[in-house]
Amino acid sequence: MLQGLFNYDNPIWRFIGKLADLMILNLLWIICSLPVFTIGASTTALYYVTLKLARDEGTSTAASFFRSFKSNFRQATALWLLIIAAGIVLTVDCWFFFTGQMPMAEPVKLLLTSLSICLFIFYLFIVIYIFPLQSRFYNPVMKTLVNAFLMSVRYLPITIGILITDLLIGAVFCFSFFYLPQLSVFLTLFGLPLAAFINSFFLNYVFKRFMPKESQRDEFQISPLIGQEDEALKEAIENLKNRS
Repeated sequence: MLQGLFNYDNPIWRFIGKLADLMILNLLWIICSLPVFTIGASTTALYYVTLKLARDEGTSTAASFFRSFKSNFRQATALWLLIIAAGIVLTVDCWFFFTGQMPMAEPVKLLLTSLSICLFIFYLFIVIYIFPLQSRFYNPVMKTLVNAFLMSVRYLPITIGILITDLLIGAVFCFSFFYLPQLSVFLTLFGLPLAAFINSFFLNYVFKRFMPKESQRDEFQISPLIGQEDEALKEAIENLKNRS
């Protein structure tokens, strides 16, 4: 019995190990996000590790994080800046139409307000997928944005499930902050990596449908290009690094 208890393959020790990984990831993510413009790269690196953790792929948490941070820095930063710019525009639009800054007929106001809300929802869908996609697949910036949108719509129930999960985690944190400060301190130790880890189970379910066959993966040693044919993979291999 004691031998099984101290076996590191024991589910209890594996669970504790993943909690420790999440705490390390939280610290790394906070430090690497401090310049603000690096949040995209640090979030991509975060998902690179949590997707592996959800697949039970043993790896060095810090080494994997910094490897992904470095290899995805340029493109993840570009995606982050685009996401921020789009978020500002959509937020201003929603505020503009909700508060009635411009006199307009009620039907027109209702139409424009509804359109802004729909666009903001789709924006949230894209945000859910954009950085996990960047961490798992190689694509140009615009292709990654398009794929994030198409995946979010194609797997709409999963997308809604992720969104609800994130909202519940946020609600629990806010509730604990005001009414259960001890729990709030505990949750703060894990921060965003906790939500990313839970999301990763949903995301792995989606992503595995876009992965190449084992024989193809061994041949190319790269992440696949969604929507591209095998010949495109062969042409891209010269410019790609192994992200397995």
